[in-house]
Amino acid sequence: MIDQSNTFTIKDLNFYYGPSRALSQITMDIIPRRVTALIGPSGCGKSTFLRCLNRMNDTIPETRLEGQVILEGEDIYAQDMDLASLRQKVGMVFQKPNPFPKSVFDNVAYGPRVLNLSKNRADLTDIVEKSLRRAALWDIVKDHLSEDALSLSLGQQQRLCIARVLAVNPEVILMDEPCSALDPIDTRKVEELIRELRERYTIVIVTHNMQQAARVSDYTGLFWLGELIEFNPTEKLFTNPDHELTEAYITGRMG
Repeated sequence: MIDQSNTFTIKDLNFYYGPSRALSQITMDIIPRRVTALIGPSGCGKSTFLRCLNRMNDTIPETRLEGQVILEGEDIYAQDMDLASLRQKVGMVFQKPNPFPKSVFDNVAYGPRVLNLSKNRADLTDIVEKSLRRAALWDIVKDHLSEDALSLSLGQQQRLCIARVLAVNPEVILMDEPCSALDPIDTRKVEELIRELRERYTIVIVTHNMQQAARVSDYTGLFWLGELIEFNPTEKLFTNPDHELTEAYITGRMG
């Protein structure tokens, strides 16, 4: 029986790049309206796993997945899955800010226009404003909506990319190292935003920064060589882990 109380239920997931297995027997649940952090050394499979959650790995030749990824009771790898609908529901924020070479307004309006989410210009304007407000950016850009998004600072660009995801009304936000290109001040702002957004959205974040995982997440999973070593409430994982490898990694003795 599928547990529909979880946002995602992942069962026995194996993922391959050609003949090479990158993920091995991953089983975990992702809880609604919580922040789940994925930690582990470089190359351990965190980002590969994250991209499995909205099928972005489909764009890479000679990859395949075994097992199940269930989103609210529906297998996202079923043949009849609508990928456009899936990626609207499960948005992605990347490591480096990637605004379009368009105005601030047009960046946020892009998804609603493509998906016909607005009835008219006033409706679209309302979506843009609400998305920018939720991304804690409205007060900064409200008088500069027609200006080039690339003129914003890196931190502001990353929050703009978050607003762009929010504009299509997702249920899940995936974040792949969203603060790695940012300075400490902008990192703090994005972390504050993550804590605010979890009231409304399910968030999964990949991070190399264990302190960041401890600050922003409710649950944390440690990946190691393609395996999920431990998955627990964040406080437990960092203070009383179940596995010796977890303790060795978070104390810096390994990894």
